[in-house]
Amino acid sequence: MSVYTAFFSATGNSRQAALAIASGIAEDASEIDMTVRSQAGAHSFAPDDILVVAAPVYKGRVYRGAMERFSLLSGSGTRCIVAVSYGNRAYDDALLELADAMEAQGFRVIGAAASVGRHTYGTIAQGRPGGDDLAALRDFGRRAVEAPSDGALRIPGTRPYREGGDGGAYRPSTSGGCISCGLCARLCPEGAIGPGCRTVDSSRCISCFRCIRVCPRGARTMEGDSGYAAFARMLTERLSVRQENAFYTKEEDR
Repeated sequence: MSVYTAFFSATGNSRQAALAIASGIAEDASEIDMTVRSQAGAHSFAPDDILVVAAPVYKGRVYRGAMERFSLLSGSGTRCIVAVSYGNRAYDDALLELADAMEAQGFRVIGAAASVGRHTYGTIAQGRPGGDDLAALRDFGRRAVEAPSDGALRIPGTRPYREGGDGGAYRPSTSGGCISCGLCARLCPEGAIGPGCRTVDSSRCISCFRCIRVCPRGARTMEGDSGYAAFARMLTERLSVRQENAFYTKEEDR
């Protein structure tokens, strides 16, 4: 048995969740990073493999670019655990959507998790997933593979899925501290940043703020955008109540 993780993780939350879940199953899980579009490739999995697939929630759905990348994954009755990371609001139909997609691609979904992580905007759920979150995810991974194989897995959500899955409207700018190292351009999930690190293709940018998180000089920023600042303050206040992770494993159908 080989254990794999496949994830879209612009700011690290989904990667942390996937690796934590996988570590509850095996210590040597392989990573398949599908965050950067140009680096995502096709992968097939054997019947005795286990795949943990994870992505962030964008407006109640899985980010559409992540779903496109995950369509390159194919199973042959392969066991699969699906996970979504959300920024302390809700995961709506995202978890069900991801489970449905993986089932359609030849996987057997044996567990599902919604993990809280730091929100892209504002100061929401900072420090999450933390130690307690990661421990719970590891325990969930173990429980998912030990659950009855013929049990029922009930994942919340509705079909047809709600509207969502697209990126946001905010566009980071570049300050004078930029040294044009190119890191933000290389790591941009959709290749939206020009080679000089100072231009952004607005039609490609999804407002994931990965460029802000990875810039070694802090030169990618939202400073000066009063509209974003007001929105971030409002959202931070609105989502101040702590939300918890949710775990779904197969249970005996009663």
